[in-house]
Amino acid sequence: QVQLVESGGDLVQPGGSLRLSCTASGSISTYYRMGWYRQAPGKQREMIATFTIGGSTNYADSVKGRFTISRDNVKNMAYLQMSSLKPEDTAVYYCNARVTRWGGEYWGQGTQVTVSS
Repeated sequence: QVQLVESGGDLVQPGGSLRLSCTASGSISTYYRMGWYRQAPGKQREMIATFTIGGSTNYADSVKGRFTISRDNVKNMAYLQMSSLKPEDTAVYYCNARVTRWGGEYWGQGTQVTVSS
């Protein structure tokens, strides 16, 4: 069982920056994939950014150039650095981990990000 705990969500003005953190209970260096997803009211959950055990990263087109995913294998933490935030970035952001290629998927409880003036 993997536990994921997000933190860092806040109210921020448009154009501002925020860093989200995800603390995992296991060794993330062994996880097949970790990433960040978000869900806005009335919308489906969508992938924002992921990284795989092989080191490749993937970003949604809507956040490319503005968001950066990173990790600290020693602290077992993943991060999402967000800049040039827009009101449409407002959502609950979730940390996700897939332990193996074939399954073992876990979610955090989510952290609210609100972009508003």
